[in-house]
Amino acid sequence: MDGGKPMRSGSALIRVIVTDVNDNFPVFTQSVYKVSVNENVPVNTTIITVTSTDMDEGVNGQVTYSFRKTSGNVHHTGTFSINPATGDIKIYDKLDFEVTQNYELSVQAKDGGGLVAHCKVLIEVIDENDNAPEISITSLSSPIPEDSSSGTIVALIKVSDEDSGINGEVDCKVINGEYFNLISSSASYYRIITVGPLDREEVSIYNITILATDRGSPPLSSRKDITLEVSDVNDNPPVFKKSMFFAYVPENNLPGASIYRIEAIDLDTGDNAKIIYSISNVDTDHPVTAYLSINIETGVLYAQRSFDYEQQNEFMLQVSARDNGSPSLSSNATLTIRIMDQNDNAPKILYPSPESDVSSIFEMVPFTSEPGSLISKVVAVDADAGHNALLCYHFFPISESPYFTISPHTGEIKTLRIFQEKDTLNHKLVVIVKDSGDPCLSSSVTMNLVIANNFQQVVPKFENKVPEEDQQSNLQLYLVVGLAIISLLFIITVLLLIISKYKKSKPLPMFGPLTSSLYPQLDPRMFSPSATGTLTLPYSYNVCVALDSTENDFTYMTPNQNVAVDNLIDADNSGLETETANDSLPTNTCIQVSYCKS
Repeated sequence: MDGGKPMRSGSALIRVIVTDVNDNFPVFTQSVYKVSVNENVPVNTTIITVTSTDMDEGVNGQVTYSFRKTSGNVHHTGTFSINPATGDIKIYDKLDFEVTQNYELSVQAKDGGGLVAHCKVLIEVIDENDNAPEISITSLSSPIPEDSSSGTIVALIKVSDEDSGINGEVDCKVINGEYFNLISSSASYYRIITVGPLDREEVSIYNITILATDRGSPPLSSRKDITLEVSDVNDNPPVFKKSMFFAYVPENNLPGASIYRIEAIDLDTGDNAKIIYSISNVDTDHPVTAYLSINIETGVLYAQRSFDYEQQNEFMLQVSARDNGSPSLSSNATLTIRIMDQNDNAPKILYPSPESDVSSIFEMVPFTSEPGSLISKVVAVDADAGHNALLCYHFFPISESPYFTISPHTGEIKTLRIFQEKDTLNHKLVVIVKDSGDPCLSSSVTMNLVIANNFQQVVPKFENKVPEEDQQSNLQLYLVVGLAIISLLFIITVLLLIISKYKKSKPLPMFGPLTSSLYPQLDPRMFSPSATGTLTLPYSYNVCVALDSTENDFTYMTPNQNVAVDNLIDADNSGLETETANDSLPTNTCIQVSYCKS
């Protein structure tokens, strides 16, 4: 404006630009941010955004976000990330409630001029049911005796769940709860107890399954298998398959042979099942240990001796089986051993007696006997039994007679026809008795049947029969004596040859004359009067043959008491003569010995 009048003025527009100075700090909308996050939120999920303002402009108003590392959150910054421009906080690593439940972060806002502001971010991790219960065994009693009473503590277990709240509450139970039960003793401890008797013979190992389930949604569960062994108790005695056993053994067995095996079973185990066998008498009259023995471990019975059916055909004994437990248990069984008969006894003829003199065994048959008349009966017995004792009677084929017949079953001898005057009146019959065993055994007896009406007719017939039998006996005597002389001559010849050889090789010593003092102790009457006989000693013999051709008799003669002293020694005569002293010996000094030829 000028100073004139009118005053004139002029105007102009002046633009003043104010240049910003970084005089304002960034300001967060909240000083403390809080957020709750589920623990299973995926990584890179934005959980919260922090915001700040700066009144400055330009670079001074541009804010950059970052985590401020402090001593409290140095480990937490690796779990999260923040967008420097936007302030978005994201999950950088997986969250785990069981590891960290709360996070505290310090966020820094810095403008372009270097001014900074801070705020806190509190992050709460919300638990989820992501952990199953855990079961651990703190104590286990295995093995457990099978006789344990009901309520016996078997094991102690601990159950835990890392989740919290309702997710950490756990319920437990035994799946196979027939023999065991679970009782809670505290918040997280349980006892496993028995609820009934155990039997090792039925189940020796129990597999107990514990199921633990939490109360989360959805609920999680876990299982734990516990193996429990049951130790044996001697509660089972040895048991035989049956109470009575029967064994059959043939007689004439070999001593020491095994004849039977008896076995008992014990359901226990170890020493409780080790069985010791023994035998004892049932009938005290027969000590069974004298006949039998038993292997105490195997139960095999052995025969101590050979059995004889005819002496004893049955043994009854008690077999005891005792286990090795403590206390030991036992049981008994009765064993009957029956001896089986073998055909080892020949028939024994009772009548007529085979031991009697054949000449005295005769039966008178009436001359007027009718056909089929019973004239005699052979009686025999067999000590065997059953089929072995079934006897059969028949005549020896050579002695069969057309006049008589014998019943094969009863031994009765009967006439076949009427006797006539021209028939032979003296008959010798040989009866053979056989049993029915295998092999069969037999015995025989000789019978003389004389057809006569009275005893007076019998004696002449025997007297007339004797000379014929004597002739046969004399013939046999001559044969026996001849063979004996030939054998004796041969032996003497051999001895003479040996003596002559010996004399040539060695000179004989010289002897003085013999005197009567050489045999002072002998009575001169003890010597035979024969100087040339074969027996120069005080005894001589004579061979006789009996009437029956099946027997030979040797007659030994007593010395002659009237012997001359002059015939005491005959040193020169060494030959054999056939003279005997029978003529000078009394006839009543003969001793007859008989033997039978088989």
